[in-house]
Amino acid sequence: MDVAPEGDRALTRGRVVAAAVAGWAVLLLLGAGVLTGFGPQGRLDRAAGQLFYVGDHPPRWLHLLLSAVTAPGLSIGRAVIFLPIVVWLLIRRAWWPLSWVVVTSVTIAPLTSLLKAFFDRVRPQFQNGGARLTSLSFPSGHSSGIAATVVVLLLLARPLLTTAARRWSVAAGVVAVVVVGLGRMWQGVHYLTDVLGGWSLGVAWSLTLALAFDALSGGRAGLRPRPAVRAGGSA
Repeated sequence: MDVAPEGDRALTRGRVVAAAVAGWAVLLLLGAGVLTGFGPQGRLDRAAGQLFYVGDHPPRWLHLLLSAVTAPGLSIGRAVIFLPIVVWLLIRRAWWPLSWVVVTSVTIAPLTSLLKAFFDRVRPQFQNGGARLTSLSFPSGHSSGIAATVVVLLLLARPLLTTAARRWSVAAGVVAVVVVGLGRMWQGVHYLTDVLGGWSLGVAWSLTLALAFDALSGGRAGLRPRPAVRAGGSA
């Protein structure tokens, strides 16, 4: 069985720092475009919105489907996902990993709300989409929530997975993030740059906290790696 050896440094601190900085940079650039009414960004958002929106009168089954596939981006969706993990970490008395998971999952929503209030962007005014909602648009809370959730799950599980399992987990995580984000555009409640900003925020915030808590492999808030399995079956 191909198990990643203890001390694996493939996911280096430097790469995580670079990814976090890139996430914050993208969020700030998109936010600047929102604040200044940057023309090309606005035209892109309007064109993408028209392309993705399912219409003012979609079939009921489609409405229910979109509500279901975007639910993991909600706070209640994160609670359902993380509750068994929190219980497991409590049983293991893994206090640092537990603290990192709880702080990340609890803080992403209020942080997103603060940024929404700062950027003060009105939602797309589709009749059965953003026009029904009084909350603000940038960045997307569903998108930031699912991005933060996936990053935490991937980092937490990484030391326990084989190399192949890591690849499949990353692929599944990317699919989940994309589906939730695009689902909000299909519903007509977010612009493309709202979704991109939400993804950037979720990744940047979760990685920043991972660095602060030292949650990378081998860190105090990271789980202990599985022992390597040598050729012949001996550990």
